[in-house]
Amino acid sequence: MSDHRSKMSPFNDTEQRSSTAKRKKKNKWFRKKMQYLQGNGYVAGQHKYNHHKVGSGHDQIPHQNGASTKGSPPCTSTQNKGLPYQASTASASHCSSRLSASTHSMPSLTVTVFNQDSHEKPKEPVNPTSATTGPSPSASSSHKPTASSAGIPTKYLAIDCEMVGAGPKGSISQLARCSVVSYEGDVVYDKFIKPTMPITDYRTRWSGIRRSDLANATPYSEARKEILKLINGKVVIGHAIHNDFKVLNYSHANALTRDTSRIPLLNQRAGFPEYQCASLKRLTKAIFNRDIQTGRRGHSSVEDARASMALYKVVEEEWERSLACKSHTR
Repeated sequence: MSDHRSKMSPFNDTEQRSSTAKRKKKNKWFRKKMQYLQGNGYVAGQHKYNHHKVGSGHDQIPHQNGASTKGSPPCTSTQNKGLPYQASTASASHCSSRLSASTHSMPSLTVTVFNQDSHEKPKEPVNPTSATTGPSPSASSSHKPTASSAGIPTKYLAIDCEMVGAGPKGSISQLARCSVVSYEGDVVYDKFIKPTMPITDYRTRWSGIRRSDLANATPYSEARKEILKLINGKVVIGHAIHNDFKVLNYSHANALTRDTSRIPLLNQRAGFPEYQCASLKRLTKAIFNRDIQTGRRGHSSVEDARASMALYKVVEEEWERSLACKSHTR
């Protein structure tokens, strides 16, 4: 046995020396490579790692402060394959896009990073309280920008008023009926209103108002309070709506006003010149092929309000998007 050991020892010594020399050579090359990377700002100088060849079956994760994690391949960079990876918050977040990312333990710090191309699950539990996470998506990126409260029908109302004349030759317009409908076209408000001035022209051909309609009508001051309370803070739609606000002696916020007589988008759909002030009757006929304001009984404010709402809904998405873009550019 002693002879056998003496014969084998030179071979073992030679193999051990050869292995030691190779390891020293590799460590020397690794230190030079690390010095080069640190000198060029690729790797922070305060961290030291053991070198591992990418793709080896006996890889270990680079360890720090004596702590290590075995069994998972190191995260590799697409630009520096085979080079040690900088274990930082940014790199951990980058690697976590494919697989779970980093594990921190206190007081000693353990950083576990995984290969982007690996589908192997981590063998050690990840601490949910300290795992690196990216910023949560904001509301502006998950939702399209609009000036209005899209998807909230209660925020929208359409209004139409019918006027009679007072003063010489009925030249002074007075409110005699007001109708307000919801986004779905349901009647929210519809009342005959008694003007504050004596009526000299009922304008029945257009207004549809007759003397009998105003016999027990709501006084103007009372009706005005009811209407303004109803439309306050709402997106109000109407055709030539400035006339309705004028007879109410009221000014609604521009950002909450939608006038269907001044929407180039509607004119385009109807085939009219883009900036032509088309009548409600013409637009409704051209877009819906429906007749309104017909017969000798005059206009119906409920019918007109519903027509305005229907026209608005045709171009609602495009219109609100364009308004939102204009508000952002200001």
